[in-house]
Amino acid sequence: MAKKKQVLYPVVFMVVLTVFFTFLLSFINLATSETIEEQQALVIQRSVLYVFNLDGNGSDEDVQKMFTDTIDIEVKDNRNIYIYKDKNQVKGYAFDFSGKGLWGTITGHIAITPDHKEILGINFVSHSETPGLGGRIDEEEFKSQFRNLVMADPTIVLNKDTGGNLDAISGATLTSLAVRDMVNLNIPEILEFAREEGFYEGN
Repeated sequence: MAKKKQVLYPVVFMVVLTVFFTFLLSFINLATSETIEEQQALVIQRSVLYVFNLDGNGSDEDVQKMFTDTIDIEVKDNRNIYIYKDKNQVKGYAFDFSGKGLWGTITGHIAITPDHKEILGINFVSHSETPGLGGRIDEEEFKSQFRNLVMADPTIVLNKDTGGNLDAISGATLTSLAVRDMVNLNIPEILEFAREEGFYEGN
């Protein structure tokens, strides 16, 4: 009988411990879910403001106000379209995009002019690229190359020295190629979608 108790005690202890920590984690998740959602919304708002070259580096309150004052959101086919307006005039459209990076999925936003002739900016919201190498796609030096980038066919060509419109990240050529391919694949689909849904200010 004593032997059974010795075996049963650790089993019961582990069950009680597991139940306790499960309830604890559930409580923490419930208590912080609203804060997490707010922070995730701020990440998106900052990203959208960035691709439109608007200041998204202020306080949370400043970012929320600027986003509310300048950006309209429409949803078409379960897709968010961010519309930047200044004095009731459309200055650009931004879209979610995603694609395969070197180590995982890269997601972000890309903005285009109302006439679909230029990329206004690009930003990456999440990725799994190596810090210090492919992770440098977050750096301004790389992202700034997309500012007011005229769209052509193909949209993105690496190596400015040989006539391209984008320089690869030193030491992270594969990630640079992945971003190139991602943009080149997403842009035609985004333009087609935008035209079909009426997000186009051109002839």
